[in-house]
Amino acid sequence: MAGSTLVDDTATPRVLAGLRVCLHVAFAGLLGVGLLRALGGQADPGGAGGQDNSGASALTALTSPSAVAAMCLSAALAVVYLIGTVVERRRWVAGRSVGSAAAVGWLALVLALWGLLVAHHADFAWVAFPLFFVAQHVVALTVGTPFVRRLVGPLIVAVMAGVVVLGAAVGPGTGEGAGDPVLRPAAVIGPLVGAAVAVVLYGAYRALHLESVRQRAVAERLRAAQHELARTERLAGVATERERLAREIHDTLTQGLASIVLVSRAARDALDADDAALARARLEIVRETAAENLAESRAFVRGLHASSAADGAGFVSALERAVEAFARRQDAAGTPVQAEVEVVGTPMAVPARIEQAVLRATQSSLANVAAHARATRTRVTVSFLPGQLAVDVADDGVGFGPDDADEPTALVPKAPQSPQRGTGLGLRAVRARMRAVGGHAEVETAPGEGTVVVLRAPLTDKAEEARR
Repeated sequence: MAGSTLVDDTATPRVLAGLRVCLHVAFAGLLGVGLLRALGGQADPGGAGGQDNSGASALTALTSPSAVAAMCLSAALAVVYLIGTVVERRRWVAGRSVGSAAAVGWLALVLALWGLLVAHHADFAWVAFPLFFVAQHVVALTVGTPFVRRLVGPLIVAVMAGVVVLGAAVGPGTGEGAGDPVLRPAAVIGPLVGAAVAVVLYGAYRALHLESVRQRAVAERLRAAQHELARTERLAGVATERERLAREIHDTLTQGLASIVLVSRAARDALDADDAALARARLEIVRETAAENLAESRAFVRGLHASSAADGAGFVSALERAVEAFARRQDAAGTPVQAEVEVVGTPMAVPARIEQAVLRATQSSLANVAAHARATRTRVTVSFLPGQLAVDVADDGVGFGPDDADEPTALVPKAPQSPQRGTGLGLRAVRARMRAVGGHAEVETAPGEGTVVVLRAPLTDKAEEARR
């Protein structure tokens, strides 16, 4: 998880980053203070020689082997510490491990350099406080067993605290015993309390770090789930769009092309019979149907509705035109069907989306009459009821039995009654269209008694109102 690119929006990572910065600043500050104290002790002339030779004495003290050793050891510790922290940080960002052997070796070198500095001058002992956290962090990264980790970390801190106590607890006395070493309780209690606090604080830091890792893992899973959900929604959207396209093509272009094929065959038959006038009339039907299909395809590509009438009269007119075109095509194909439209009630405004769905469902029902019903008469009844639009498409064809009532090809009679089987999209498309606008479609039929397709739709487009 160290190399995760997810952005954690919580404050935990910022808190942890701030603690790391404070740790490094404290290390640099205490190391600098220790070095200044060590060099100051070397450069103190002790008041001998007066002011004339104080500068020369200070320069001599700073170039003494002891001062040079302090500066070299401090520089070495600073460089080793800096290299280790930079390498660890870069590998963490890249999602790679530093390696247990390298981490342990680095910690051993840091503690060895620190021990030499403490042996050189007691004021370097206070660098141990930031190193308490560094040691526990390295142990947490290198020791795999939690129980051992909980023992080794505090043990190293205790040893370091002992070094601090040995370096700072004993100092020269004052008064009559001036110059004799005495035990200073404050220098003993302070490092021990500091070590205990460091252990507790690192435990809190570790808990925050683990919580941050868990949050990142949860965020990663959530992001993956969101991506999967988005992909699933896209696939569902594609499937829905394909189904919608199939309905549109079936109810418009496919029906028109089927009519063109049938009427062109009839025109060919008329030409074979040397009836030029009839052939011309049928070819005119072919032209009109092709022109209608071309207009439908253009509107379909542009995403427009075939009819945009906003009142009941416009809807009835569009329905009458569809029924008249159906009757003309049947006459031209040589299978005439008497078709009529009956209006019940006062025409009312019909939302465009509902009008589109009902018109398409009616056209699909008429196409099934033409293809399968063997009917001689069909009636389309439009009823404007309170809050509801009802359209019944009835024919006097061959009908079909109850065994086919729930099948996708329910509008297709069984062979051998019909010479042509359907594609299975007719009734399914009709039902899907009506469900999409909050309506429904039903079929009433029996063998030899014709078929009635019942379409019901609300006169209010609730989906459009919700969007508004």
